[in-house]
Amino acid sequence: MLGAGCDEVGRGPLAGDVVAAAVILDPENPIAGLDDSKKLTEKKREQLFTEIQLKAKSWCIARASVAEIDKVNILQASLLAMTRAVQGLHIQPEHVLVDGNKLPKWHYPAEAVVKGDSRVAAISAASILAKVTRDREMVALDKTYPGYGFADHKGYPTKVHMDALDKLGITPIHRTSYAPVRAKIEQMKLF
Repeated sequence: MLGAGCDEVGRGPLAGDVVAAAVILDPENPIAGLDDSKKLTEKKREQLFTEIQLKAKSWCIARASVAEIDKVNILQASLLAMTRAVQGLHIQPEHVLVDGNKLPKWHYPAEAVVKGDSRVAAISAASILAKVTRDREMVALDKTYPGYGFADHKGYPTKVHMDALDKLGITPIHRTSYAPVRAKIEQMKLF
């Protein structure tokens, strides 16, 4: 049975898109060192990112935008990004394993696997593709929106990020449906 792994990254940050990936690994061309992207060093993730793209039978990286996150909520946007990733595979899978405990509403036979990014190689590979892609985007956005520290915290609500929101206000890449960003908008209305 031709199976794919699927995962997303970027549910917790206050800024940027949520990014998902789907991967169908090639059993004839194994990749050593796959694991949950959060457990790997940046250097190892970058190495595996290229290797996955070269060795996988099929892979796709997709996203849901900040506007979509604000419109439908982060869970639905994550499921949308995962659906796009699986649909974007040039080889369609017969079965999909998804990290977590929720499945998109789609026609694929699928199973949600809690901690799947640590337990299933194809989900680990998807986790790595999604994380490297999103991290690179946040580094690029740090140049577009200097002073927020996106290259370091990747949009998560760190003290540096929260202080920057106080000092600089919100950007077009901030998720206005998230409480800390919404609070900053309300604060700005008072002045």
